Amino acid sequence: MDTALQELGTALAGALPGMVGQPKLALGELTIRVEAARIIEALTYLRDDPGCLFINLTDLTGADYPDREKRFDVVYQLLSPKHNHRIRVKVETDEPSPVPSAVAVFPAANWFEREVYDLYGVLFSGHPDLRRILTDYGFEGHPLRKDFPLTGFVEMRYDDEQKRVIYEPVRLTQEFRKFDFLSPWEGTEYVLPGDEKAKGSE
Repeated sequence: MDTALQELGTALAGALPGMVGQPKLALGELTIRVEAARIIEALTYLRDDPGCLFINLTDLTGADYPDREKRFDVVYQLLSPKHNHRIRVKVETDEPSPVPSAVAVFPAANWFEREVYDLYGVLFSGHPDLRRILTDYGFEGHPLRKDFPLTGFVEMRYDDEQKRVIYEPVRLTQEFRKFDFLSPWEGTEYVLPGDEKAKGSE
């Protein structure tokens, strides 16, 4: 299998439009990088070329690398039932730069792209209905970004007086408590209730 994928990667290096760098083969999986502007050409080639026939878009997701200039990866997982091969296609982008939508090539990309937009904030140009799909109406931010706070920005609760769900800023009721993260074997830096007697007898 690795030999077949190696040969496929070599063939793609010369034939695939918009490829960035060399294909990488690791742990039995082939990964290629493509320029965002050429992703539709690349996906169409991978779907239609007789040596590829990656007709199944298994998954489309995102990844966030805040330290990079182009902080987001859009990752396409493709399957070729004919050749029994899988390939991973990655595209780098930043927040203001949209990636061309793959819906025209793979209709299954519709909801996947909505999910990536919702959770990462990546824009897809030409998408037929790019709106949130997992978070609530009026949700602020994109929860899978590395800089999104773990608590979120708002919390919701049911108000019995108003008879409806209301949104409020997050209140951290324990934020002023002192937490001790030392292990029990290292001991604490403060005296536990009752320990003052034991130390006094020593």
